[in-house]
Amino acid sequence: MQVDVFNSKGEKTGRTLELPEDIFNIEPNDHCIYLAVKQYLAAQRQGTHKTKTRAEVQGASKKLHRQKGTGGSRKGNIRNPLYKGGGTVNGPLPHGYDFKLNRKVKDLAKMSALSHKARANKVVVVEDLNIETPKTKDFAAMLSKMNGTQKSLFIMPEYDAKLYLSARNITRNKTVVLSDMNTYDLVNAQVLVFTETAAKMFNDTVEA
Repeated sequence: MQVDVFNSKGEKTGRTLELPEDIFNIEPNDHCIYLAVKQYLAAQRQGTHKTKTRAEVQGASKKLHRQKGTGGSRKGNIRNPLYKGGGTVNGPLPHGYDFKLNRKVKDLAKMSALSHKARANKVVVVEDLNIETPKTKDFAAMLSKMNGTQKSLFIMPEYDAKLYLSARNITRNKTVVLSDMNTYDLVNAQVLVFTETAAKMFNDTVEA
């Protein structure tokens, strides 16, 4: 598929770039997208929740009163879960929520998300930016001309400190390296903005 190439001012250059059909124009698998997003969000959970059992709360271990002859119910110690301040029964314990997902499923999820964006004409390519001094105002103006106020995901081929500093304070934009791109970020963004070198890497991957 052909996409327009923009310059650093957010204007069309008149050039187009060919993106591989077997990545940007496949039949999307929405279930794979669901699994990949679910795995990503699950991995973000800390899982540090914890309640104390009757063995961990404070309180004497002495039996409250004798077993029989009081006219009341039989009781153990004050740490019994039935009493205020007693232990919790079957409460949450620290554990991880992340789960394994096969590489082929994760790759298919990413390609499906890219195909969804391409079909909606939400894929933009911008010329490689040569930033000498980080300046958020200029970067924000470029994004605004290309996609207005839509939430964007800016994808660069490799980490560029000056480019990252220019983009990090823009609230409706996230900047990532191509190798770190994940399905959640693709789905969460309204527009995908690739640098020209990052977009060309897809062609290199297909040819390899």
